[in-house]
Amino acid sequence: METKEKQAGRLRPNALGVAGIVFFVVAAAGPLAATLGASPIAFMNNGAGTPGAFALAGVVLLLFAVGYAAMSAHVTSAGGFAVYVSRAFGQKAGISAAFVALVAYSCMLLGLYALTGLFAESTFDSEFGVHLPWQAWTMIAIAAVGVLGYRNVNLSARVLGTLMVLEVLILLVFAVAVLATGGEDGLSAKPFDPGEIFQGTYGIAFLFAFASFIGFEATAIYGEEARNPRRTVPRATYVAVILIAVFYALSTYAITVAVGADKVGAVASEDPVGFVFAANTRFVGSWSTHVMNVLVVTSFFAVILAFHNTLARYMYSLGRGGVLPRQLGWTHGSHQSPYAASLAGTALGFVVLGIFMLAGSDPFAAIYSWLAGIGTVGVLVLQAAVSIVVVVFFRRTRLDRRVWPTVIAPVLGAAGLIYGIVMSIQQFEMLTGTAAGVVGHLYWAIPIAAVVGLVVGVVRLSQGADLERGFGEETAPADDATSAGLATAEPASEPT
Repeated sequence: METKEKQAGRLRPNALGVAGIVFFVVAAAGPLAATLGASPIAFMNNGAGTPGAFALAGVVLLLFAVGYAAMSAHVTSAGGFAVYVSRAFGQKAGISAAFVALVAYSCMLLGLYALTGLFAESTFDSEFGVHLPWQAWTMIAIAAVGVLGYRNVNLSARVLGTLMVLEVLILLVFAVAVLATGGEDGLSAKPFDPGEIFQGTYGIAFLFAFASFIGFEATAIYGEEARNPRRTVPRATYVAVILIAVFYALSTYAITVAVGADKVGAVASEDPVGFVFAANTRFVGSWSTHVMNVLVVTSFFAVILAFHNTLARYMYSLGRGGVLPRQLGWTHGSHQSPYAASLAGTALGFVVLGIFMLAGSDPFAAIYSWLAGIGTVGVLVLQAAVSIVVVVFFRRTRLDRRVWPTVIAPVLGAAGLIYGIVMSIQQFEMLTGTAAGVVGHLYWAIPIAAVVGLVVGVVRLSQGADLERGFGEETAPADDATSAGLATAEPASEPT
C-alpha cells in the first residue's frame, strides 16, 4: 500500500472518464463566450462565410486530433505537449516546448481573468443591481478558481460540466428557434459556399475561429488522472473536437440565418456586442437573453478554471521532474491535486493582474487583447509542432504503421496550423487591437520562451533534473516501453 508521502507526488488516478475530460476541454473552449466574443469579429470580416470558416478550422483541428489521439494511445501524461515533443526530439526540446506552453497558457489565463471581471461588472450591474468594479470581480474569480484548483479534480469537473451544459443548452434553444422558423430570409447553404468562405478578409475569420478552439488540446494532460488513459484520452480528444466544431458551425449558422446572410456582416459591424443578443430576443424572447447574459459570465469562469488546471499540470510536471522548483511537484495528501502548482498559478494571477490594475490598464484593450494574442500564437505553434512530432515518433518507434493517422492526417493538420500561425502574425494587430510600439511584436515572446526553455533544459538536465520523472508513470504501455525507447520512473515523493 502506498504511503502518504508517495501519494504526495502523484495525481489522483482513475478520477476522470471520457465525460469528465470532455467537460474540461470543451469548457476551456468556452462555447458561449467564443460565440458571443469571437464570432462578431469573424462576421465583420467574412460575413455569411463565417460558419464555413469555423467548420474548416474544425476540420484542420480534427486532422491534428487524428495524430494527437494516435500518439496519446502510447503517451499520456500531465506534461501535455511537452511529453510529446520529448518523445520525438529529446528532453531538452521537451522542456523548450513546456516553457512555450507555460507562457501561452499563462497569458491566455491572465487575459481571460480580466475579461471575466469586465463581463461580470456589466452583468451583475444590469441584471442584479450589484455594483462592483471589474477589478474586484477579477480578484474574486482568481480566488474562486484557486479554491477549485486546490481541491479534488472531480469537483472542478462537476462545476465545469454543469456550466458547460447550461451554456450549450441556451445556444441550442436559440438555434432551434431560428432554424424552425427559417430566420430572416429562410434557410440557405450560402454560409458553406467556398465563394463566401474565401471572400473579404477571410484570414481574420479563420484566425478567430482557430482561437475559439483553443483548449481542446488539453485532453492528454489529464492522462495521469484518467481511467484507462490509453482509451479514454483518444476518445475524449475526438469527442471534444467534434462537439466543438459542430457546435460552433451550428451556432454561427443560426446567427447568420437569424440576421440574414446578405446583411449579417454589416449588422455585426454596426453592433458587434449586441447583435446576437438582439437576434436571440427576437426569436426566443427577452427572458432567454437575460439568461444568456448571465451564462456568458459563467462561460468565462468555466474557461479560466479549465486553463488554470492545464497550467497547474504543466508546472506540476516540471516541478516533479526537477526542472522547476520541486515543491511545484507536490500533490495534496487527500485531494491528490497539484495543489502547490495550483497555488503558484493563483499567486501569479493576483500579482500580475494587480500590477496591471495599479497601472490603470484597460481590461479589454490592453490586458486581454495583448495577452490573448500571445497565447493564441503560442498554442498554434505547439499544435503545429506536435503534428510534426507525431510523424517523427511513429517513424522511429513503428508502434503504429497505419499511414493515415501517423503521416497523412498530421501533415495536413500541420499545414493548416502553420497557415493559422502565419495569419496570427500577419493579423497580430487584430488580435491585440494595436500594432504600435512593443505591442505589435509581442508574439516574439513565444520564440523567446522556447529559447529560454532550451537553455534552462540544458542547465537543469546537467544538474540531475529528469523530465521523464516529471511525466510520471503513464507514458507508454509496458510492452511498448523498450521498443519506444522510453524510460519509466517512480513519481516524486516530496511530502505535503
